[in-house]
Amino acid sequence: MNKFESRYAQSPNEVKTMDTAALRENFLIENVFEPNQVNLTLSHFDRYIVGGAMPVDQKISLPNPDDLKAGYFLERRELGIINVGGAAIVTADGERFELSYKEALYIGQGTKEVSFESVDAAQPAKLYINSAPAHRQYPTKKVSKTDAEVVELGTPATANHRIINKLLVNSVLPTCQLQMGMTELKSGSVWNTMPAHTHDRRMEAYFYFEVPQGQSVCHFMGQPQETRHIWMQNDQAVISPNWSIHSGAGTSNYTFIWGMAGENLDYGDMDHCAITDLK
Repeated sequence: MNKFESRYAQSPNEVKTMDTAALRENFLIENVFEPNQVNLTLSHFDRYIVGGAMPVDQKISLPNPDDLKAGYFLERRELGIINVGGAAIVTADGERFELSYKEALYIGQGTKEVSFESVDAAQPAKLYINSAPAHRQYPTKKVSKTDAEVVELGTPATANHRIINKLLVNSVLPTCQLQMGMTELKSGSVWNTMPAHTHDRRMEAYFYFEVPQGQSVCHFMGQPQETRHIWMQNDQAVISPNWSIHSGAGTSNYTFIWGMAGENLDYGDMDHCAITDLK
């Protein structure tokens, strides 16, 4: 059975009063993948959807939850997928796309039928999904790491040496508002998105993977002068409000996928926070 959950937006004043359990309930998505089903979480921050499809020994389809009040899931939405598991086949209105590990697929608004399957049940695909409202149709397109816009940032000295792969962004392909990419931390580096920033024009979601067994990532959120943290494990996602910083530090290096939506497609639209000003 597929799972769909809807979560209300929270203001900074509400988050100030939350204990650990409340923070995790409102922002952490613990179970992104479950065998042979699609799990989806709708955030009322920009009506962004975060989820995962994990076909094992059968083909599974993108559902159309009643809460969307749509004829089909992508009637008024666009969809981004990044494969973080075994080889996958995604079929969009009859067109088949093979996705290897860390390859991405953009599916445009108006696509009526989307299905997922694994090439090998012994190595099941894990298809991480983000979706945002869309105002027009853009072509469905596969994007591999060789197609990505790649940026190298940070240094070993500050433990944030990382490679940013901009996969589903407007410098690579047209989208309405959805943007997704993947940041890989080098060995010995643990900090992502540091110095931290906010952008009141967009919300964001982070998905952490390639976290070694027995290790964890501490995700930092909240207003720059009123930060909070959530401890996260491998294959988990977290919702980041537009008023919140979004940064993490792991007990080992790891990889994470960032996805965002909002008023613009300007990747550099950031209100930076000096490290020494964070509280």
